[in-house]
Amino acid sequence: MSPRLDASHTQEATSASPPEHLDPIESIEHIESSDPEAVAGLTGLAGLPEIPPYDEVGPVDARALSKTLFTRLESLEEGTHEYSYVRNTLVELNLALVKFAASRFRSRSEPMEDIIQVGTIGLIKAIDRFELARGVEFPTFAMPTIVGEIKRFFRDTSWSVRVPRRLQELRLDLAKAGDELAQKLDRAPTVAELAERLDLSKDEVVEGMAASNAYTASSLDAQPEEDDAEGALADRIGYEDHGLEGIEYVESLKPLIAELPPRDRKILSLRFVAGLTQSEIGDELGISQMHVSRLLSRTLVRLRKGLTLEE
Repeated sequence: MSPRLDASHTQEATSASPPEHLDPIESIEHIESSDPEAVAGLTGLAGLPEIPPYDEVGPVDARALSKTLFTRLESLEEGTHEYSYVRNTLVELNLALVKFAASRFRSRSEPMEDIIQVGTIGLIKAIDRFELARGVEFPTFAMPTIVGEIKRFFRDTSWSVRVPRRLQELRLDLAKAGDELAQKLDRAPTVAELAERLDLSKDEVVEGMAASNAYTASSLDAQPEEDDAEGALADRIGYEDHGLEGIEYVESLKPLIAELPPRDRKILSLRFVAGLTQSEIGDELGISQMHVSRLLSRTLVRLRKGLTLEE
């Protein structure tokens, strides 16, 4: 590659359409549109090697060009046209690192375009923090930052229900410890074994397991798989038992009913369990229907007062 500054090649590189997630080099584009030779005339860019179209630059050439551009970037003042040009050129040259890192997460549910966009943010941060004098290759330095930015994106956005960061990290620790213990024990580990392995209390382990349920959520109307004979999830989760609404009152009434006289308890049983009318109850007990009505009313008032006092 020729170590000279070829104005035509430089123009071709900078005029290539940048990704939507990058801020365009508005100052450079303005200069080029008004004076095509102005970029080549910028003093801060003099002596740079020619930069071919980015899709034609191989990994080895991209690494060599990046070293030269980082050297020049250190000598430029931030905010100038030259600094913006060199910085954005570094981003374009190293987008292959982002695509490589993003490919590790292709099985996730998020669109690959979003993952690449987030990874590019990590690439920009790596460029801003990189110091050539440390003697570390840029890909080696940038990759952890890019991957970390993508993982942070999944950690902050992929949970169906927002949970504290502590529980998000605990979920990962439990998953890792669970896999290790399952291989060692040849069975699923117990809560006590997980707690001992992670030096946590049993309550903390249970809390972490419960938080894991918030990672993904399924629609109640989701259709089953083709080979699944069962219907939608809403058809498999049971039904609403309206009888449960009265359990609290039934339990509260039990001690009050136990205190009633035997005849009053029998009247209640015949009326509300057997479903007899007041006349039928009177025939059963040998008393008039009017007497049954007075006894029943008196008993219900007593029970109602007992419930009111408890509340």
